[in-house]
Amino acid sequence: MSDETKPKTDHGDDTAVPKPANDDNTVHVDDIVEGGFDESDDEFLEGVIAEESDDDDDEDEDAGTARITELEGQVSDLTDRLLRAAAEIENVRKRAQKDREDASKFATAKFAEDMLAVADNMSRALEAVTDEARNDSAAKSLIEGVELTMKELNGALERHGIVMVNATGERFDPNQHQSMFETETLDFEPGTVMQVLRTGYTIHGRLLRPAMVGVAKMPAEPKS
Repeated sequence: MSDETKPKTDHGDDTAVPKPANDDNTVHVDDIVEGGFDESDDEFLEGVIAEESDDDDDEDEDAGTARITELEGQVSDLTDRLLRAAAEIENVRKRAQKDREDASKFATAKFAEDMLAVADNMSRALEAVTDEARNDSAAKSLIEGVELTMKELNGALERHGIVMVNATGERFDPNQHQSMFETETLDFEPGTVMQVLRTGYTIHGRLLRPAMVGVAKMPAEPKS
């Protein structure tokens, strides 16, 4: 066959273009396109995709865990604030309720003090009554009327929470008694109330006025 009849290559000459040597571990796109996918290629691609998917899942999981931790911290902080606010509201409510109750209980304190002055005058009047006057038929009914009025007045005071303070024979209490003098005596224990000059009263457990009293003290030892 002559040179004219030989088929020509696309390159215009007979020189073949050398192909790069294939590495056994290298997968080329041309090889895949020309030869198609076999089972090993599928497994390789699936492995690459799986690794990328696992990495994405790990990142998403870490981000989700961090977000959950952040939200839990916010919930804890808000819960603490809510509990503190609720406690403060309850304390304010209790204080307001107590103030209302105290205002209702002690609203009559000033009026009660004025009424105690009347009771003092009646008590002094009865103390001044002599045995002779009590035996007088004309004065007897008057004295009994004053005593009855005094009893009713004390009853009315008690119904409104106003109670007399026990004093005579009691241990001196500076929270309820006002010492006017001290007397040396053996008839009473030292530090006890031996005489009441003015009766004391409390209103709903709170001191309305102290009892004015005389207090016993130990007699001084005679000088040798």
